[in-house]
Amino acid sequence: MDRIDPALVLATGDLTHRGRRAEHEAAARFLRSLGAPLLVVPGNHDIPFLPPARFSRTWREFKREWQTTEPVFASGGLHVVGLNSVRPWRHQSGAIRDGQLDDAATRLGSAAVGALRVVALHHQLVGAPWRTRKKPVSRRSHVLARLVDDGAEMIVGGHVHQGAVCERHEFEVVSGDVRGAVVTTAPGFGRPRPHRRGEARGVLVYSADERRIRVETYIWRDDGWGLTALRVFPRGREPLAVELHA
Repeated sequence: MDRIDPALVLATGDLTHRGRRAEHEAAARFLRSLGAPLLVVPGNHDIPFLPPARFSRTWREFKREWQTTEPVFASGGLHVVGLNSVRPWRHQSGAIRDGQLDDAATRLGSAAVGALRVVALHHQLVGAPWRTRKKPVSRRSHVLARLVDDGAEMIVGGHVHQGAVCERHEFEVVSGDVRGAVVTTAPGFGRPRPHRRGEARGVLVYSADERRIRVETYIWRDDGWGLTALRVFPRGREPLAVELHA
């Protein structure tokens, strides 16, 4: 934190294991100790595991700490809209309703001129080529198209405990003067479960100027954070301009 001085820390859910009050309190203490502004959306682990509380008090403990499941952060240079993709009648999979997409469009439209417009949700839109049991958000192509058409320049998910970073044109055939969008999935931040391979412990660090979006992947390596990857994407409709120097 001392090295990067973030404008915002974004937590894309699964702050707890069983959605219990003590777990939510511990997670909130840790996140607030970072000393940066926070935007937090719920994950499928952040609600009670069993009925009746799973359905009768779904969001009570989460909202005790964060007030809302769909927050907005707005500044002159950054505008982030949180969406709640968790559905209590589903254990793993998630969805975004059209009404939520309508609200997101309105909120994205209120961004300051030139601000980087970001949408955050728990269930991923892209992921690593394994852990296929954890499905992406329902109607992924529809959700992606709506969010990008309504102004999102970056969409951030979580859920699978693995990092993934790409740009819309890398996985979707789009023609004409179509603006791109960076789509990422944050790796898990907590310690991976014992003896389970295929889970990472890391963070993604984002920065942007008027032409580019930069994503750095830091992975915990035994005793410290190590920069594992650095990716740069164009911001807007033009391809990334690369200058080669001998």
